[in-house]
Amino acid sequence: MLVEHLPFWIADYLAAWLFLVLTIALMGGFPVTFTMMGTSFLFGLIGLDPIFFNLLPLRMWNIMNNTMLMAVPLFIFMGLALERSGLAKELLETMQELFQNVRGGLAISVVIVGALLGASTGIVGATVVTMGLMSLPVMLKHNYSKSFAAGTVAASGTLGQIIPPSIVLLLLGPVMEVPIGDMFIGAVIPGMILVVLYCFFIWIVTFFGDKHVPAAQEKAHDFDKAFILKIFKALIPPLFLILAVLGTIFAGIATPTESGSMGAVGAIILTAVNKRLSFKLLHDVARGTIKMTCMVFIIIMGASCFALVFRGLGGDDLLREFINSMNLEGWQLVTMVMIFIFILGFFLDFIEITYIHIPIIAPIVVEFGYDPLWFGIMFAVNLQTSFMTPPFGPSLFYLKGVCPPEVKTIHLYRGIIPFVILQLIGLIIIAAWPELVTWLPKVVYGS
Repeated sequence: MLVEHLPFWIADYLAAWLFLVLTIALMGGFPVTFTMMGTSFLFGLIGLDPIFFNLLPLRMWNIMNNTMLMAVPLFIFMGLALERSGLAKELLETMQELFQNVRGGLAISVVIVGALLGASTGIVGATVVTMGLMSLPVMLKHNYSKSFAAGTVAASGTLGQIIPPSIVLLLLGPVMEVPIGDMFIGAVIPGMILVVLYCFFIWIVTFFGDKHVPAAQEKAHDFDKAFILKIFKALIPPLFLILAVLGTIFAGIATPTESGSMGAVGAIILTAVNKRLSFKLLHDVARGTIKMTCMVFIIIMGASCFALVFRGLGGDDLLREFINSMNLEGWQLVTMVMIFIFILGFFLDFIEITYIHIPIIAPIVVEFGYDPLWFGIMFAVNLQTSFMTPPFGPSLFYLKGVCPPEVKTIHLYRGIIPFVILQLIGLIIIAAWPELVTWLPKVVYGS
């Protein structure tokens, strides 16, 4: 092995050098999977016996046999199908009429629609793009400031990152060794907290002049029979889908994989009801599902290769020794980890962080006595915050791609800052009261 001929400050810390080189390469924009596999093989050949790599096919096989991951393409298919069903447009128009007599009613309706779409699709990119196309021009037309409108849309679309059935929670469950059903149930109250914080902030802003939110209020809509039927028609489809997907998981009737298949079928039914179903739509959705699924799984493969080599080089022991040398108390460790994940989210995708950094960090946090479910939800909320933080927040790039020309990047950056602060407040609330995460799973499962 080449490691025997290297200086001690490289040989003894080879796992740390692997981590550093990988992080720098990813931040430099190199392809994720090839970077993870390439650096892992390089450092593995330097510090390990080549026979060690005989373990790699077994790890790949275990990933492909993981039945929980079978739910990923099903939820992706459901989200892409709903994106083209016209459901979001009808829902937004109805919520706008329902809240038009409330201060900041249009912005509040955007938040609620974003939450419902997040609970229906679980795909952040699809939700942000859909909300940007539909709601941003409407908000600008009603004299909302460019920054406030852009920030509201970006933050609302990103709620799908934490509100189940989030793809993040779906991937995070097996990594944290927590049942996906528990992850979904545990995220319900934190997701509702963020929605309430957003709506309360919008309502408060309306009392400070009309610089960002128009002061004039429209006449309240008459709650006649026709309008009530319109509300039910807009709300029932997403609620039906949420109940079919999450309700069956919470009730123990179906596994996440089985509920994902029901969600996919339900999305097709809703598309047909809205008279959008066609062979071309199914073809486009299927192609999009294949592309996104392949992207997710190839990253998982690369991350598995990295994890194998990192542990083979003694990276777990090295990290534990480093943390022990700092003499951190439990909360100090959690705070340091949350800051680290927050910064990583500026540069790396959630899949990379979930499969590269969490398998290394999570066991150490759990050893300090913290609930893995609570830490997993903390991680998801934190990652949602960094998902929309300048300068590299993915949600901002999704939204910028569909913004009207008059909305500049600087408007996105200014508008998202208050919502990032609200996210951090939500994270602090969840950290201070872990029962907000753990209480509902105990009630549902009676444990």
